[in-house]
Amino acid sequence: MIRVSFQGERGAYSEAAAISFFDEKIESVPLLTFADVIEQTENEKTDYSILPVENSLEGSVGESYDLLYTTTLNSVGEIYHRIRHCLIGFDSINEIDTVYSHPQALGQCRKFIQEHNLKTVPTYDTAGSVKIIKEINKKNIACIASKEASEIFQVPVVKEGIEDHSNNYTRFLVLSKQKTHETKKDKTSIIFSIKHEPGALHNIIKIINDYCINLTKIESRPKKSTAWEYNFYLDFEGHEDYTNVKEMLSKIKENTIFLKIIGSYPRAELT
Repeated sequence: MIRVSFQGERGAYSEAAAISFFDEKIESVPLLTFADVIEQTENEKTDYSILPVENSLEGSVGESYDLLYTTTLNSVGEIYHRIRHCLIGFDSINEIDTVYSHPQALGQCRKFIQEHNLKTVPTYDTAGSVKIIKEINKKNIACIASKEASEIFQVPVVKEGIEDHSNNYTRFLVLSKQKTHETKKDKTSIIFSIKHEPGALHNIIKIINDYCINLTKIESRPKKSTAWEYNFYLDFEGHEDYTNVKEMLSKIKENTIFLKIIGSYPRAELT
């Protein structure tokens, strides 16, 4: 059976995304941190890792992007998972004054939290917040997590669908020690850094444009070793084994200080 490591407790959105991604039954392995998730697969204790990399409402998950820079794993897939948040607790909304959850989930439910004047307490995981409030066992305390987490920990749902917008999706990357073959509907992710000089980033974008390759995302993250310098994370359509993509990457490498291919993988469809 395929073993997949994810961050959080049982019932976490990462686990649900992993189950949706694989067509066959998997053994999901819950872990405390994103770094633990990656390490398990690097050490071959799991076959795959799954990491949330961006949310349609709250943007990128910085810690995941930083791990993509350091890991030896390859991205072999992606999935967009619909996020449906529930208020979970032991009493009616009128009696609740404090809500626990992961910072991303709290941000995605900002309007609901403000409308009900709730005090927020950040936690390591949405599903983990259900575990926490069950242990605290106070009626004025609730949490934000999935309906599945509510069922697993047997804490009632107070209200469903409390996210600010229904268009709430998280994009996850699936990582492995292996690489993928071409499927003709692929996407490639890379990381690069450039000299801190005028036109450096423009030159990279121009190379991509010259090869008529569709750029789907560009993201900058601070370098940990140098203040006010950045690594750039870039997604584009095509597989790294395509002839034109190989040529393009070769030209990009000539114009960068550092270039890493995170991986090529089949593009996910937003459903």
